[in-house]
Amino acid sequence: MLYGAMNFPIRPVLDEIHAIGSLGLDYLELAMDNPGAHYIVLREQRDAIHQTLDHYGMSLICHLPTFIHTADLTKSIREASLAELLNSITVANELGARKVVLHPSFVGGMGRNVPELSRRYALECLDAVVRMKQKNNCRVCLENLFARLTPFTTPDDFEAIYERWPHLAMTLDVGHAFIDGRGMDLIFEFLNRFGNRIDHIHISDNFGQRDDHLAVGDGAIDFKALIGALKQINYDETMTLEIFTADRTDLISSRDILQKMIGTR
Repeated sequence: MLYGAMNFPIRPVLDEIHAIGSLGLDYLELAMDNPGAHYIVLREQRDAIHQTLDHYGMSLICHLPTFIHTADLTKSIREASLAELLNSITVANELGARKVVLHPSFVGGMGRNVPELSRRYALECLDAVVRMKQKNNCRVCLENLFARLTPFTTPDDFEAIYERWPHLAMTLDVGHAFIDGRGMDLIFEFLNRFGNRIDHIHISDNFGQRDDHLAVGDGAIDFKALIGALKQINYDETMTLEIFTADRTDLISSRDILQKMIGTR
């Protein structure tokens, strides 16, 4: 298993690589958001990013921009958001990212009153990403979000997506699945139905109400049961510690807890 952490894109990206690299993690999951990690900023610093990652022996996964609106009801906003997304995929490929994490399109504002129209726009975005993927080497891993934010939340939603685009992979965000009212049951359903597609995992803890991004063991998620289920599907890929507490040593303590449960290293 490889363990990584995500930069805080408010801060300069090279400072964040140093901070995460000094913890001895295996890779950086690069959140490609403004102001510190927009794709233009990353392209300008490409050589320095490569050198700094190499210095710490870290590989790279990219998390495509979060705060864009690819399913907005306004065409110009959708087009601008999609351009940001596709340009970010290009730069992720230039940086040599193994995988890119993609959030399904957000739906907000008046879009919640016309869910089928919003869903159509979200599908158009996915189609553009898949077509773009054919020109790049990194694997696209679609992430589950919680309800109310996107048309694509449940395992049935993802089943329909994978029937349409069979080459898409999945990022299982354990914290997101836990807050949708079904707790561990929804996590297990994603694992049982998409175990062969899950190529990346986001780990954090919460109490089932909010996406708190707590350290492992500080919330209500049953990580022993989770690790047992991951062993059942022989998962041995990448696991990002998406823990956003003030003390980054929580990343290491969380990794150590997981390693002990897994019984490796």
